[in-house]
This record gives sequence, structure tokens and C-alpha cells, in this order.
Amino acid sequence: MENSGLEQLNALREAYKVAVEKWIATIHEEENLATPDHTVPAVDVWEHAGFTEEEARTVAKQAKAAYEDALRKVNFNF
Repeated sequence: MENSGLEQLNALREAYKVAVEKWIATIHEEENLATPDHTVPAVDVWEHAGFTEEEARTVAKQAKAAYEDALRKVNFNF
């Protein structure tokens, strides 16, 4: 494998890892908002955190797919 291909794979792997770490952080943020404060504003904030978590999940899944696609191209030529 030429150096540029290896650099690309490393960059894609790193992007995936960063995206997963962001996803994990948003899960923890959402979890922390599940407080004993049962008011409507608190529930609204908690629900919004769920949307943020879902967006982070989508980004992580897209980064994973890009990395997997690049690995298939390198390893299986497709």
C-alpha cells in the first residue's frame, strides 16, 4: 500500500474514533439531564439532548461506513 493510501485510512479511522467519542459524550450529556427535576423545561432540555445524541450517532455511523468502504477498496479492490 502506498503512503497516501495509508494516510487516508489513518485519517478515516481517526475521524471515526473522534465521531464515536463525540457520540459517547452526547450520551453522557443526555443521561446527566435525566434529573429529579420533573418540570416541563427540564424535560424539554432532556428531549433536545436526545436529538443531539441522535445526530452524533448518525455522524459516527457515517464515519464508520466511510472507513469500512476505504478498507474494502484497499483489501478487496471494490
